[in-house]
Amino acid sequence: MSAPDQPGFTPTGTISAVGDRRRVVFATVVGTTVEWYDFFIYATAAGTVFAQLFFAPAGEQFAQILAFITVGISFLFRPLGAFLAGHLGDKYGRRLVLMLTLILMGAATTLVGVLPTYEAIGIAAPILLILLRILQGISAGGEWGGAVLMAVEHAPKQKRGMFGASPQIGVPLGLLLASGTMALMAVIAPGDAFLAWGWRVPFLLSVVLILIGYYVRRKVEESPVFTEIAERKEQTRMPIVQLFRRHALLVLIAALVFAGNNAVGYMTTGGYIQRYATDEKGPIGLATADVLGAVTVSAVSWLVFTWVAGWLSDRIGRRTTYIIGWILQLVGVFLLFPLVNTANLALLTLGLVTLTIGLGFTYGPQAALYSELFPASIRFSGVSISYAIGAILGGAFAPTIAQWLVQTTGSTDAVTWYLAGMTLIGLVATLLLRDRSGIPLGPDHEAEQEKSPIYGLARA
Repeated sequence: MSAPDQPGFTPTGTISAVGDRRRVVFATVVGTTVEWYDFFIYATAAGTVFAQLFFAPAGEQFAQILAFITVGISFLFRPLGAFLAGHLGDKYGRRLVLMLTLILMGAATTLVGVLPTYEAIGIAAPILLILLRILQGISAGGEWGGAVLMAVEHAPKQKRGMFGASPQIGVPLGLLLASGTMALMAVIAPGDAFLAWGWRVPFLLSVVLILIGYYVRRKVEESPVFTEIAERKEQTRMPIVQLFRRHALLVLIAALVFAGNNAVGYMTTGGYIQRYATDEKGPIGLATADVLGAVTVSAVSWLVFTWVAGWLSDRIGRRTTYIIGWILQLVGVFLLFPLVNTANLALLTLGLVTLTIGLGFTYGPQAALYSELFPASIRFSGVSISYAIGAILGGAFAPTIAQWLVQTTGSTDAVTWYLAGMTLIGLVATLLLRDRSGIPLGPDHEAEQEKSPIYGLARA
């Protein structure tokens, strides 16, 4: 009998070296950081320059809304990426998908950096911008599930939360890198120079980052869980069909868990706070470089609390960690705009940092939580599709909704209540799930994994 979930063993019973696990952690952190750097520099640019460069003919009032809509459009294509990646990942392995998504994201991001503006090529400019953003969405939809499973399925069961936090911290690291690079360019090329060429440099730097990420990821071995499935030739022929036939309700509830986090997180990762706080005609009017610097500081805080939450979830359980996180996130939501609206940079930074405490606690345990919800044979499809649907319900149009609410009501109070509502939805969804921390993940335990984690149901 194999020992798939004992410390130090892979599902095939061989000793998994500490060095191999460290290499997996490093590879997932580097890869997801590169992916989300690419994703977030687009959102940052949408909040600072895209309205003027690609959507100016729509008029001042609607240009910014259109720019934020392009951020959200990519989310509509995340399920396509998740479906494709889930099918490939459950049939051919996690590692293959990670390589493909990294290349796709890097190519799309680099091309944005050389894209002519509306003034140069007319309506073709925003059309091409949207097409490239769609490619980013497809890549993002497939990336997360592969990175999560590589990390969690290599981990000993008592450290899944901490190992699973490694791809999770790639998100704040990506935001840190994206905001820091944009802030640096705003200093190097201020004002008209930033609008003319400064914003393009972070997109073009993606080429270097992709090469680094590709090199690191190709050194990592396939997930031991998938390796055993492949050796037994037990891959599911139609994993997506099986997922929705047996676990459709579970997919929806898991998606709502992420939606509660994602809507709030996209106030910064979606570029809304950056736009709101730097608008020269708005109530704040801070310098772009200063606001991007504040976002960079908050990204560090988000990273720390994401890792802490993953570590804590191994000790008190995923569900309890999440519940603490939702309470902290609600506090952060109600403090955010009162602090931002002071137009004081230090208080704005404090508001963003306070928000990231709850965001970290409702994001750090997600990789382990999702991995423990779904059976091994359809796990890639389950975690990827739940994540993609949650992104649509949560962050896809959160910046657009916030922009519309402020323009309609003339106040940020409505945005606060919208974010509070999304946080409560995440809390309710969490309360509907049993804690399955430590459940065996290998293919020998599919019968146990098939039991529904939803309270009140025998099966999903």
